[in-house]
Parts: sequence; structure tokens; C-alpha cells
Amino acid sequence: MISVIHGGFKMINRINLLNLYCYIDDFCKEFEPSWRQRFIGKNIPNSKNLSMAEVLTILVWFQTSGWRCFKNFYLYLQQNHKRDFPKLLSYNRFVEIKQSATIPLLCLLQYSLGSCSGVSFIDATPLKVCHNKRISTNKVFKNLARIGKSTMGWFFGFKLHITTNTEGELLSFQITKGNRDDRKSVKYLCKNLFGKVYGDKGYISQNLFEEMFEVGIKIVTQMKKNMKPKIMMMEEYLMLKKRSLIESVFHILKDMLHIDHTRHRSPRNFLVNIFSALTAYCFYPNKPSIRTSKNTKVREISAPITSLQPT
Repeated sequence: MISVIHGGFKMINRINLLNLYCYIDDFCKEFEPSWRQRFIGKNIPNSKNLSMAEVLTILVWFQTSGWRCFKNFYLYLQQNHKRDFPKLLSYNRFVEIKQSATIPLLCLLQYSLGSCSGVSFIDATPLKVCHNKRISTNKVFKNLARIGKSTMGWFFGFKLHITTNTEGELLSFQITKGNRDDRKSVKYLCKNLFGKVYGDKGYISQNLFEEMFEVGIKIVTQMKKNMKPKIMMMEEYLMLKKRSLIESVFHILKDMLHIDHTRHRSPRNFLVNIFSALTAYCFYPNKPSIRTSKNTKVREISAPITSLQPT
């Protein structure tokens, strides 16, 4: 953890800058040559001074810096990290280069995802793009965002769907419009998973349960009050109690990494912010996880109990 006091503001960064840059630089050495060969168009984004690895490092490091304004953060880098980034561009020029990092950021995020352990959690959270009172005047996401409803009420924006394992690592993600049904994203999110996937009541669907069961994935959810109780293994019952793990992941993404804010000025910057925050979470230390004793394995608990499972 790095703590720096600058201008009365205490900057706390939980990611080591050197380790982060080395990881991203190794990724760029393999990715960038192939990407530039397949780039569609003549105007390939390029900077003779700042490398792609440095651009991605700055974008990811910003999410964990504690700064809410990227301009202030970039000016801070120019004053205090000149040795780390000796060829920093002007702020206006970096903003132009920043937008070209959307695809590299997405590939870096895919490269940094965790691996499935057979027990996964799935959920979605809203990403607001403006206050509800400003929906009619929003121009940036006028034809992109949609009005949706979550447990916290109505919102205008998008939804972020993710899956995690028991160690709190991201396994897959998807960004959809705010009015999309959560169940429609399950097939995409679980295409590389196996075992059991635990979700909330919003994922209850007999057809979905049968389709996923045929490909080796069992969707486990609680049931609504008006549904008949079914038999569930004790293991599944206990893991449903631990589903709050994915809520802790959303807490880190929103409160620590600032993935959700309403100051976007273009859809591309919106994507850059999301990809940067998700990538920063992949490097985030002390992720929420489910701890089990050495002598007890959750998978060995198999006593059946009265449950809430789709028929």
C-alpha cells in the first residue's frame, strides 16, 4: 500500500505501481504487435513518447488512487511521478490517446480474469449515467442507455453482470442496457464455467435451469414465497448464505474503484472507466473470499434439507 500526502489530500494506493507496470508490459509485448497488424483503418493510434503499457498502467492505477477527477490525478503524476513516467504527454494529448485504449483494456481485462473452481456466484448491479431528473436532457447516452429498475429503485443507464469464484476473483462480465432481464445474460456469463452457480431470486427460471443443467451447470437460487419448497443439499443451502460475497465485490467496484459515476462525456470514456476499474479489481489485494477450515470442505457436506429450488 502506498500512501502519499499531496496538497492536503491523502492518496492511498493499494496496488504496487512497479508490479502493475511489469505485468501490463509483458501483456503488451504479446498483444500490441498482433493488434496493430489487424487494426482496421489507416489512422492507427500511436504515441512516440508514451507506450501503450504506460497508458494502460496510468488508467488502471487511477482507479485505485483515491482521486475522483482524472485531470487532477494526471497533474499529480506530472509533478510527483516524473521518474516513473519520464515522457508524459500533456493532459489534452493523453485524453486523445486514452480513447484508443478501449480494446487493449478489454483484452487486458480478459487476460486477467480468474479461473472457475466449480462454485461460482452471479449477480448484476445498475450503472447510472445521470440523475433521474435529468433523463430527458441527457445527450451522451440518449440512444444507448435505458430506464431500468433494481432493488434500489428506478435508474437510467446500464447493468453490469459479473460472475465470481469463492476467492472473489472475476470470472466473466457483461454490460447490458438497464432494462435487460438478468436471466438473458446467464448463458454468456457461464459459457466457460462448470459446476454450480449461485444467484438471487431474479434468476429463477425453469427453462433456464434445464438448459444450463444440460451443459453441466446447475443454477442454484432461493425461491419466492408463493413457490413450493423442494429438496436441496446442505452444501447448496450453506453456499446460498455466502452469496453476499458478490455484493462485497460490487461494494469495492463502486466505493473503492469508482466504477459508477455520472460525469462521462462520451460512451467510449464510459467503457474505458469500466474496463479500467474491473482490471484494477483483478489486482486488488485482500479480495472478499469464503474461508473454510482445513479439516472441513464445503463440498463434502451433502445432507439433504427442505429447500427452495425450481422444479
